[in-house]
Amino acid sequence: MSLAADSSRSLRLTALTKEFSTFTAVKALDLEIPAGKFFALLGPSGCGKTTTLRMVAGLDVPTSGTIHLGDDEITYEKPYRRPVNTVFQNYALFPHLDIHENVAFGLRRRKAKDVDEQVRAMLELVELEGQARKKPPMLSGGQQQRVALARALINRPEVLLLDEPLGALDLKLRRGMQIEIKRIQTEVGLTFVHVTHDQEEAMTMADTIAVMNGGEIEQMGSPAELYENPRTTFVANFLGQSNLIAGTVSNAGSDVVKVDMQGTQVSIAADRAHVQSGPGWVGIRPEKVLIAPEGEPIDAPGNHMQGGVVTDVSFVGVSTQYLVRMPWGQELMSFEQNTGARGIIARGTKVDVSWRPEFSFLLPASQDVNAGAVEES
Repeated sequence: MSLAADSSRSLRLTALTKEFSTFTAVKALDLEIPAGKFFALLGPSGCGKTTTLRMVAGLDVPTSGTIHLGDDEITYEKPYRRPVNTVFQNYALFPHLDIHENVAFGLRRRKAKDVDEQVRAMLELVELEGQARKKPPMLSGGQQQRVALARALINRPEVLLLDEPLGALDLKLRRGMQIEIKRIQTEVGLTFVHVTHDQEEAMTMADTIAVMNGGEIEQMGSPAELYENPRTTFVANFLGQSNLIAGTVSNAGSDVVKVDMQGTQVSIAADRAHVQSGPGWVGIRPEKVLIAPEGEPIDAPGNHMQGGVVTDVSFVGVSTQYLVRMPWGQELMSFEQNTGARGIIARGTKVDVSWRPEFSFLLPASQDVNAGAVEES
């Protein structure tokens, strides 16, 4: 059920700025979102993502800059004149109307034809055709969110804005809805712009993520690109978790950068090394860090360290999470899948630590090693 117009247009923000009396929420933001894509603005509270969304919706007026849909500028258009609809966290359904009439509301106001037929098709899309004559309070939170989606989509907007749409749902329901919303977006083919502070939500649903911090975009790319090759400590810490270890570049080649890391020579692929000389932070994701009791072989040749001691063990079902104190005093995180291949390593066990060079990255030492970590917690 494609709702995308033949002349689908990209959404373009140019030098978009929003200043309030005491601070600047969005700073000269340049962004182009291709038509038909699922795009996420990800960041902590106060980073400017919701303000950006509100400017696109027409609910906030920019201090400067422009907003275009294709060749048409919509910077100062009234909200109801924009081909944009918004789905909010609180659903904003009419409690006195049944589900069918909630979805039909916009069409009836415009005196559209074939309203009932269009509503039936939309409720079928969101898999609620059997709930049409119930009132919103009779539905679960996930069902109400799907009604809100249907009510927005039936107006055939070019861009659908989602403002923390799953924030009111419990964890299990939220995960199910992530898959459901992505399915709907793929089926209807519209541009979705999703604002969230939830990293897993953004990575599950979006084709492209822009990580925002302090009113600016830190990094933008596919979920895999941002996770595997972060360019700042903020992105490394906010999008998942990272071990960041001080080191100094000893040799920068065209393919591999060698780093002296606490007395061990480690190799980093050149396209993941964002420092070519001097000090830097060697980054490695916890699930890429392999450990084994002292002297036992580890299937990760390349970057191998001895002298670790397990200081904490957390069993979390699908994985076991270890903290390992290294000889230089830093504790590294290691996440190991619980495949049953071996038992859990006990606290106090001496271990060796290793990871494959192609999984690590190198960031500038001038960046705050804790950036992003505090905001996430």
